[in-house]
Amino acid sequence: MKRPKTFQLKEREITNDWHVLDAEGQVLGRLATQAARLLMGKHKPTYTPHLPMGDYVVVVNAAKVRVTGDKVRQKMYYRHSGYMGGLRAIPLREMLARHPERVIELAVRRMLPKNRLGRQLLRRLKVYAGPDHPHEAQVRASERRRQAAPAPASGREGE
Repeated sequence: MKRPKTFQLKEREITNDWHVLDAEGQVLGRLATQAARLLMGKHKPTYTPHLPMGDYVVVVNAAKVRVTGDKVRQKMYYRHSGYMGGLRAIPLREMLARHPERVIELAVRRMLPKNRLGRQLLRRLKVYAGPDHPHEAQVRASERRRQAAPAPASGREGE
């Protein structure tokens, strides 16, 4: 009896689409979860954990993201200079006012794997404070490719 072969996707066979997420009125954590899922490629039936399967994600209107509860006042972002007493704490309110893109980038970064693959996936995240972004051509090409693509065949050959 011949055993069926397990389908294994090759890195050269991976296709990456572009997705635009509008952060206006969306809850920060839910938006970050959605972006991390798209970046890792978990929405694809061919998901392979050790390959960069995911798509590019463009987040617009980062300044208008919503946070629930009293997080605007209570949540802190910490960084350390490396010197004694060099711990700096920045409240979420201040971070949203100065760098709204960083709030979303940090939320997504902490949901990705903490290794080389995670750093590689994070490069595919593009966050913009306003509604405009310079990736319109890639997004449109990706949409055309998705509409023109035929239904995917099963991963088994020679049955």
